[in-house]
Amino acid sequence: MSRKASEYRSHVKPIWCPGCGDYAVLNALTRAFASLELRNENIMVASGIGCSSRFPAFLKTYGIHGVHGRPLPLATGIKLGNPSLTVVAVGGDGDGFSIGGGHIPHAARRNIDLPYIVMDNNIYGMTKGQPSPTSPRGLQRKASPYGSQERPLNPILMTLAYGTTFVARAFSGQPKQMADIFRQALLHPGFAFVQVLSPCITFHNTYDHYREICRPLPEGHNAQDLQAAMTAALETETQYLGIFYRDDQQLPYSRRLQLLRDRAPKLTLETVLDRFRR
Repeated sequence: MSRKASEYRSHVKPIWCPGCGDYAVLNALTRAFASLELRNENIMVASGIGCSSRFPAFLKTYGIHGVHGRPLPLATGIKLGNPSLTVVAVGGDGDGFSIGGGHIPHAARRNIDLPYIVMDNNIYGMTKGQPSPTSPRGLQRKASPYGSQERPLNPILMTLAYGTTFVARAFSGQPKQMADIFRQALLHPGFAFVQVLSPCITFHNTYDHYREICRPLPEGHNAQDLQAAMTAALETETQYLGIFYRDDQQLPYSRRLQLLRDRAPKLTLETVLDRFRR
């Protein structure tokens, strides 16, 4: 029997600013859950700190609202503890690329079997509009009255360089395409990174800007070609949307650990104690 997206929404109403791009992300993710007919009790969502990290409260699934920058360690532990769960990590650009930036390469090299959805609004929205790791150089706000002097990170290029086996970009202004990307990320057997261009309506409203510069990946783009993916990621005047790269042939970390456990000797407490007695 087909599921409805509303079945994954909790009684807690989102408290984002009206017009925030994160509403569309929430709707797209629940639509992706419904399209896969996932059971609510088999879903776990881990988040860090920030506007986007309020996510777990708005879902009728298991969830944990963790500490700043740590959704990936949380999600990794949960997935390894119960590989049968559908585990999703969510966060924002400040949470994911600043204090939490060091966790992404390790999730990628391990190929943890979960998607990481980063709602990138190019600003610290919860703390009133400071420049974030993806803010454009020259951005003037109260915390940067003379313009930010830092070059923004390129999350797509960064995660491709780390060896992430599924890398994609979506835009909150295109919810249907975003839901399809989420669906494919949930099905991917390994670590899936999805950057969502999710405008902050209050401190850095980029809806019109993204509608002008966002384009689908070039026709014929080969998502199995890492070099082609990196070339597309290097294009910053145009923000390409879609799946840049995917490799479904690499075993996820939980599966490799299971194979290792199957090969390991079956020890009992008594046999372990015998080794110490010798």
